[in-house]
Amino acid sequence: MPAAIDIDSVTKRYGELQALRGVSLQIEEGEFFALLGPNGAGKTTLISIIAGLARATSGSVKVMGHDVVADYRQARRKLGVVPQELVFDPFFSVRESLQISSGYYGLHDNDRWIDEILESLGLTSKADANMRALSGGMKRRVLVAQALVHRPPVIVLDEPTAGVDVELRQSLWTFIQRLNRDGHTIVLTTHYLEEAQTLCQRVAMLKAGRIVALDATANLLKRFAAGTLVLSLSGAPLPAVLQERVVQGPVEDPRLHLEIARFEEVEFVLATLREAGCIIDEMEIARTDLEDVFVNVMNAG
Repeated sequence: MPAAIDIDSVTKRYGELQALRGVSLQIEEGEFFALLGPNGAGKTTLISIIAGLARATSGSVKVMGHDVVADYRQARRKLGVVPQELVFDPFFSVRESLQISSGYYGLHDNDRWIDEILESLGLTSKADANMRALSGGMKRRVLVAQALVHRPPVIVLDEPTAGVDVELRQSLWTFIQRLNRDGHTIVLTTHYLEEAQTLCQRVAMLKAGRIVALDATANLLKRFAAGTLVLSLSGAPLPAVLQERVVQGPVEDPRLHLEIARFEEVEFVLATLREAGCIIDEMEIARTDLEDVFVNVMNAG
């Protein structure tokens, strides 16, 4: 069975700029997958190649076994992309936009599915409104609807919740998770790393056009410290033996942040503090999250 998306040694050069440097990646059917990276890492370039909007300088991409260049019609039928930019036709209503999108794929009797999408994305009351009259958040909901109108097995979401309200985020993720449970493959790029941590089973991190981390979300979290022991101390300075555990906390947080690889190490830290005469005025354990992992990976090497 072919992978949902098969990326093989893809490079992309724009003049002297090399945006992608030999990216290879397989995303399996039914995965909820995160593609993360800082601005300029190559995420949007890679999505554009998958969607057929840009052509790789070298290498190949297949969607559900269909090459995006040699068999582009079938590849695009299997794919729905929600772009980061707000792109819409100002001359049509929401429903008309979805009917026109259906027509692109030869779907002439798609009203039942359109109604379901409209309801699931909270667009039913706006179905007959002109696209120009919608707020930015509502326009983004329509972009999601357009990407889903032909029931693609693979859905790529490029920053789908950028600048939208909490209500849309919740309704969108409820709907997308349902699609994933039904067997759709979901690929997400986002700067909201808590979304990726909560939703995605596997994560790839891009840096300067290369994949620098690729693993199950749980494995990436385990690879780094189990957490940070956050302390306010008095009575005596931090013992020298614990100085090597000190890590940088948030700028606005004056407390000590000590890295712990395993929760069993908390007992050792507390015993060492007692022996040194330190008084613990405040203590909490901050669990490592995907943002911590991301910062570590991006700062490595």
